[in-house]
Amino acid sequence: MLAVRCRGVEVVGGCGFGACVGGGGGYSCGNCDGNGYNVSCDVFNKFKDRQGKFDESLISNLQGLLSLYEAAQFRGYGEETLEEALKFTITQLDSIVLHESNSVTKQVREALEFPIHKTMTRLGARGFLSLYQEDESHDDKLLDFAKLDFNLLQKMYQKELYDLTRWWKALEFENKLPFARDRLVECYFWALGVYFEPQYSHDRKMLAKLITMVSVIDDIYDIYGTLDELTLLMDAIERWDLSLVDQLPPYMKYYYKVLLDVYVEIEEVLGKTGKSYLVHYVIEEKKRLVRTYLQEAKWEYSGYIPNLEEYMKVGKPSSTYLLFISVSLTAIGELVSKEAFEWVASDPLILQGLEEIGRLMNDLVGFGFEQKISAVGCYMNQNNGTSKEEAFAEIQKQVTNAWKVINQECLRPTAVPMAFLKRVIVNLARVSHTMY
Repeated sequence: MLAVRCRGVEVVGGCGFGACVGGGGGYSCGNCDGNGYNVSCDVFNKFKDRQGKFDESLISNLQGLLSLYEAAQFRGYGEETLEEALKFTITQLDSIVLHESNSVTKQVREALEFPIHKTMTRLGARGFLSLYQEDESHDDKLLDFAKLDFNLLQKMYQKELYDLTRWWKALEFENKLPFARDRLVECYFWALGVYFEPQYSHDRKMLAKLITMVSVIDDIYDIYGTLDELTLLMDAIERWDLSLVDQLPPYMKYYYKVLLDVYVEIEEVLGKTGKSYLVHYVIEEKKRLVRTYLQEAKWEYSGYIPNLEEYMKVGKPSSTYLLFISVSLTAIGELVSKEAFEWVASDPLILQGLEEIGRLMNDLVGFGFEQKISAVGCYMNQNNGTSKEEAFAEIQKQVTNAWKVINQECLRPTAVPMAFLKRVIVNLARVSHTMY
């Protein structure tokens, strides 16, 4: 049997229960061990035949195939052995799904859609609890603790969402800005994907509020405001001064006041640890985001379609992830520092990979019903005669490469603590995979 990371090994409860339900351990490749230690892919050569191809005898070992498939998700650039492993395992697992119909195929189908590396931790835990319970060798006490942990945190999440709903309804956005979508639950889900542990309850709600405010301004720029109004709003956000509110149209006045209130709340939270000055970096990311929104609006109003490279220079930062990361960073006390925020502001390679995943997957899902410029449309316009299917394949390839960037940049030594990379950046990429 392949001694690589098995499905279910990452069932780790927020309160400490349910850790490592299932098997696992053994070989790892690249960032496969989850801790960034680089191990040569040569360890997988033992599973190849004399022709250098993966041995057909592995086909009868389903858990082995799944384990090899999971290991291949951690590949970086140039790791051809894992590229071969991915193709080999997907072919075999697809065949199982196509020709069989039982409890095993359900597990395989889930793995193909949501490999461990791309699965939100709590969703992965919930899915594996059912699989583990069916395993005859399961530990009853460990299973009970894992279920208790999941249910306790679920109750906490429900209470947080109740508090957020009261906040949202009190704002009366449905009356003040009726065109804005009510995406509160969805925005909370994004925050939950970044950090699920109980100690981050307040920070989770704070992040959800900020994401909700981003959702509203996204609708202002995409579907409602005129170009002149959008320019006024950007100028007001650039200057970040409540005295400018009278320069805005009525619906923008209300949004602007609420926006500044949310950031005051962030500043107060940081002030409790003597780091209120760091709110400056969160504000700067908000300004950068709105600049990209205005540029996209200008393209729309002028009818200009940029090429893909030009689009991505604006589209990556407009994915909102730099803003989400900056506010997420405020929650991780031991990692909050001026240097960490400056690192985020420098837009390093790993963050660019995350931005690409968010932007491109958003555009793939939205193409055809969102009336806005997208990576798919830019690519098709740039390459005359390219079909939608060909454009989708190319964009998906870029998403795959962006995951390789993240894997590669998580290898030690890292520019910032590994805990930050795994908790915020990798988790945000996982939310994107789940949501889109």
